[in-house]
Amino acid sequence: MDNATNVALSFLVAQTRAMDVTAANLANASTPGYRAERMLFSDWLSRQHGGTPPGGGNIVFTQDRSTYRDRQAGQLTATANPLDLAISGDGFFTVQSPGGPRLTRAGHFTLGQDGTVVDEQGNALLDTTGKKLQLATADTHITVAGDGTVSSENGQIGKIGIVSASDPNQMQSEGGRLLNADSTSTTPVAAPRIVQGSVEASNVEATAEVTRMMNDLRTFQMVSQFIQAEADRQQGAIDKITQQRS
Repeated sequence: MDNATNVALSFLVAQTRAMDVTAANLANASTPGYRAERMLFSDWLSRQHGGTPPGGGNIVFTQDRSTYRDRQAGQLTATANPLDLAISGDGFFTVQSPGGPRLTRAGHFTLGQDGTVVDEQGNALLDTTGKKLQLATADTHITVAGDGTVSSENGQIGKIGIVSASDPNQMQSEGGRLLNADSTSTTPVAAPRIVQGSVEASNVEATAEVTRMMNDLRTFQMVSQFIQAEADRQQGAIDKITQQRS
């Protein structure tokens, strides 16, 4: 296989990853608090062995360097549900998942059977001390202040813990809602801004993602056709040489 085909194949591998990322964004276009992911490409240089021949140079391959999250906030949608919460600005809610504490921007919460405030997957919302936020049966009128303080007609219940990550791109996605922050450090947000009765929508723009996927697909098909044409050219050359020697 020659260098041209190898370079084209490296591009196809990276382009496949890009289409996977775009597909994940589209699948989570309606997921509350979801942040779209983007691809970061770079060149990988391969120096020719034995010195550079006349007219030669480095071979440049396409490298899937990493992915990063679009940190633009999603639009806030008012729901009038007192347990629907949105974060205006930086920060994440912390919930207790079966695998340990996880971060999320998905603020659609409800009450569990024992009065624990839980997300749509049943993960308990944690307060500033790392404990589950739990309401009593007598707590019927719930208010959440901008700083996360939760109160009812019976007084203050607790304070929602809002944290920020030192490197958000190091967090690993677990589905469309949860983020594993074990690989980065987190710190409490000093002055969080929580909006009660609202939910943050995904920041994915479906139309833009569909357009991006169509462009990626066309590029993938074009490069695939190049590889096939190059393979046909090489096979044709081999066939001619074989015929001349026979």
